[in-house]
Amino acid sequence: MTYANNTELLQSISNAVAELAERTAPSVVHIGSGGNSGTGIVWDREGHVVTASHVVGDARSVDLRLSDGRNLEAEVRGKDRYTDIALLKTPQSAGVPIAREQGSAKVGQFALALADVFGNGVSVTSGIVTSSGRSVRGWFGAAVEGAIITDAKLNPGYSGGPLIDATGKLLGMNIAQFAGRGVAVPEATLEEVVGSLAKDGRIKKGFLGVIVEPIELPAELAHREDVGQETGLLVRLVEPKSPARRAGVAMGDIVLKLGDSRTTGWQDLHKALSADSVGRTLSLWVLRGERLAEFKVQPEEAREH
Repeated sequence: MTYANNTELLQSISNAVAELAERTAPSVVHIGSGGNSGTGIVWDREGHVVTASHVVGDARSVDLRLSDGRNLEAEVRGKDRYTDIALLKTPQSAGVPIAREQGSAKVGQFALALADVFGNGVSVTSGIVTSSGRSVRGWFGAAVEGAIITDAKLNPGYSGGPLIDATGKLLGMNIAQFAGRGVAVPEATLEEVVGSLAKDGRIKKGFLGVIVEPIELPAELAHREDVGQETGLLVRLVEPKSPARRAGVAMGDIVLKLGDSRTTGWQDLHKALSADSVGRTLSLWVLRGERLAEFKVQPEEAREH
């Protein structure tokens, strides 16, 4: 390929990225909350905006600056500090809703992170998805299951902004730069949490006190009659004084089932820890080494961090 062709290809890629950022900018808002500032995502045409819970802190209302220069005040409709998601509501439309399409981020996929850091226009950084489906707990207090990890550098103010793919569709919401990588809450989690916050203003769910990560089981274990599944959830952390700790769960255990629900992925455990699980005594089946063990756990209501 000649130098001219190389230059033409690079210019084409550059133009495509710039066009993508320009097209998405109307879905990005600046958020000011006391001494904090961050970014928000226009969720729908009814005035809902999604951002990170740690951006709004304990505020009941925040100031928004939109891409068209308008300034609006938004009510904090609800927040879930466990997933670091907050839902805001404005009295009028706050811009163009972000393009959303459920699906899992793929390792190696191009990703663009957008923010309005200072309230004077969109900022952009890019990278690739380095891993997905991870369990991440950070200084921001959240325990994000299924987190999307990218090598896009997230500067201060990027929290609450969108992570999009090459077509402009939402992959997730950026919440932190952690261990040299960007961390984003996946779109599927946003959809679920935002739906509950819009309806009830809060999230009620069960709490075990474990941080888990999906793991593939060795074939000799997966095919055992008493196991019968190819993946489980490896326990990375058990919180002190938690229901899991009281029941005897330990780091290194592999969770296979909670109550009647098989836990082949973090989503299964999240669904099993529904509001109905709070206060009930459930069987938690785990692999400890090669031994199948049953623990009786009583999930508590998830507390805010």
